[in-house]
Amino acid sequence: MHELIGQKSQFIIATHSPILLAYPHAKIIQITETGFEEIAFKKTAHYEIYKNFLNNPEYMLEKLGIG
Repeated sequence: MHELIGQKSQFIIATHSPILLAYPHAKIIQITETGFEEIAFKKTAHYEIYKNFLNNPEYMLEKLGIG
């Protein structure tokens, strides 16, 4: 993917992966009730969920009822 981007290729990727969302200079489009909107990586729900889990997995597992 990185090599193809260097050749001016574009990709449309549907993902929940914070690793793919963090790709440098990625344009992240979020689908909302009112349409499409661009959103910063660190403002995505997926970023927040993964960040909270990694910072405190015991709490998150407890909230899910499995901790």
